[in-house]
Amino acid sequence: MVSAAEQLAKNANWGAFAKATDLKKRIMFVLGALLVYRLGTYIPVPGIDLAVWNEIFTQKGGGILDMFNMFSGGALSRMTIFSLNIMPYISASIVMQLASAMSPKLEALKKEGEYGRMQINQYTRYLTVLLATIQGYTLAVGLESMQGASGSAVIAPGMFFRISTVITIVGGTVFLMWLGEQITSRGIGNGISLIIFAGIVAELPRAFASTLELGRQGTFNPVELLFLAAMIVGVIAFIVFMERANRRIIVQYPKRQVGANRMSGGESSHIPLKLNTSGVIPPIFASSLLLLPLTIVGFTGASGSDFSATVSQFLQHGQPPYMIAYGALILFFAFFYTAIVFNPEENAEMLRKYGGFVPGIRPGKQTAEHLDYVLTRITAIGALYLVFICLLPEFLISKYNMPFYFGGTSLLIVVSVTMDTIAQVHSHMIAHQYEGLMKKSKLRGKGKRK
Repeated sequence: MVSAAEQLAKNANWGAFAKATDLKKRIMFVLGALLVYRLGTYIPVPGIDLAVWNEIFTQKGGGILDMFNMFSGGALSRMTIFSLNIMPYISASIVMQLASAMSPKLEALKKEGEYGRMQINQYTRYLTVLLATIQGYTLAVGLESMQGASGSAVIAPGMFFRISTVITIVGGTVFLMWLGEQITSRGIGNGISLIIFAGIVAELPRAFASTLELGRQGTFNPVELLFLAAMIVGVIAFIVFMERANRRIIVQYPKRQVGANRMSGGESSHIPLKLNTSGVIPPIFASSLLLLPLTIVGFTGASGSDFSATVSQFLQHGQPPYMIAYGALILFFAFFYTAIVFNPEENAEMLRKYGGFVPGIRPGKQTAEHLDYVLTRITAIGALYLVFICLLPEFLISKYNMPFYFGGTSLLIVVSVTMDTIAQVHSHMIAHQYEGLMKKSKLRGKGKRK
């Protein structure tokens, strides 16, 4: 039974949402943009024999292609204009963030505020086009070499096909990059994450059907199916718990005398340090870096070179080298991205500037060291949590040939993006209510003056 207080709160929230016209416009824009993205995942690349390609993809499935197909929302299995999805942009972002940490010029540019951020974003776009061009050309060459039982995957191989494929693939990637930026600025949430989220969620029904089909074929019995369902629910609950966990650093502000007989301040606050400050960035970055070389190996033909065949074999899902590389990259990006997002020295200096201090810790250098010590410890826990979540389903995928949509990375992206989007919706609703209260107070003030 729902209590009267809870029902009133729900009605109030719904009423606030119904009046928030700007929020509704933002949500409708996001839904429209994601609909355009999903339509693009069904527009095929010109010159491809789709029947032959479906046959080849089915034969080569179960490895790196399935992983790439998951991030592209099924676009790769249909060989559409969004086959590369937004992965070149993510790879370019990784390179630029690493370069910003190592290059003094880029680091100085990053500190120039809005202008510096715009310049780095522009460099990231140029690098995205370059990476998409390389991957698009590699994809076109690989498609020309692929043969199915009924012929070649390409109807008319040649330079014209390669050029047209590169233009189509690069155009699709650049469009998704632009669409993601538009969602971020005019919609709700992070546009890039929402695009990946939409691709994974759209393919979940097919993944459920595939899993039930494996059960019907006897791959696992009903007890194992129930265990799988319970494991997925448990992983989702664990993700929600860990994503909400944070460590609060108590901050005290001294009392100040204002006027002759009045004291202000003296209140205490806290700095919330999330257990997983980096969010879904480490798994996405790690997957992107592993997909980049394996894409080249997979589409250029692993059988043509002993080295490429060895790389393709060892870096497949379920193989120990893949597990080690994936886990190590997640650990690296968890610490790296946290260091970019939260700077202990800057936060300690800001506290000192406004008179705040951590009880028992001297302001300045010791406060920065304390923040760094606490942040390092909780980041280690958060990084191990990410490794556990992302590698646990890998064993089931390699053992039972389950769809990649039930992997730890996909579940983490779906849950984290959902929580972040809901939080932003709530913040927009609170801002709208605050604006309404300010307007009412102004109108009341005018009425009193009359």
